[in-house]
Amino acid sequence: MREFFVAGGRKLSYLDTGGPGTPLLALHGHYNEASTFAPLAEALAPRFRVIALDQRGHGESDRARRYGRDDYVADVAALHGHLGFGPVAVLGHSLGGVNAYQYAARRPDRVRALIVEDIGAVVDSDWSFTLRLPRRAPSRQELVTALGPTASYVECSFRRTAGGWGFSFDIEHTVASQKALNGDHWQDWTAVACPTLLIRGTRSDELTAAHAGEMISRRAGQARLVELSAGHVVHHDAPARFAAAVEDFLTDD
Repeated sequence: MREFFVAGGRKLSYLDTGGPGTPLLALHGHYNEASTFAPLAEALAPRFRVIALDQRGHGESDRARRYGRDDYVADVAALHGHLGFGPVAVLGHSLGGVNAYQYAARRPDRVRALIVEDIGAVVDSDWSFTLRLPRRAPSRQELVTALGPTASYVECSFRRTAGGWGFSFDIEHTVASQKALNGDHWQDWTAVACPTLLIRGTRSDELTAAHAGEMISRRAGQARLVELSAGHVVHHDAPARFAAAVEDFLTDD
């Protein structure tokens, strides 16, 4: 079910599977929105209740003037407070992964378990791909054709407007967000105190095996690594194995 709440004067949207299951907050990456986690929510139900946020500038949430690190983390805290839960498990992919581990680092009393999908403690994003995205297409099929193999990864963000087919995110806002995401975040990663699962796609062009290994070694005894045959969007490329890894980790926690 789609719900809305207001944080900092801005309307934010989220999808909540509902039910009595253990809550899991889910944070998507760039080019995506909350609905990207629908297959995961279905796979984990009814044991887990997935609440996925449309992060600022994405999906049905309002656009923002700023896309800084503190801004995203504040949105996660606002959602958590709105839901009224105690400590929860938090999962994040890419952009959402950094938001998740920064929230866990800065609010250790609010996060009991952390799952980070294919993003490092140092991020050096190339936003030139974003600038090459088609802004509009006359039809959905023409948008799919223009995107090529990328289409299946971003189709959850497709939107039809009076001007044709485009996305539920703005190109310029996404570039601003990617620029603000870049940087060295080791301090936050090593500050996380809760049990952590890092999931890496073996064909990822974002997180190398060496960097993932260093992330685990710097959190010795507190973090574990699972590598699946997938690209950067592991939950898309290997949905069943991704869901199983998440469930096994949360069940053991």
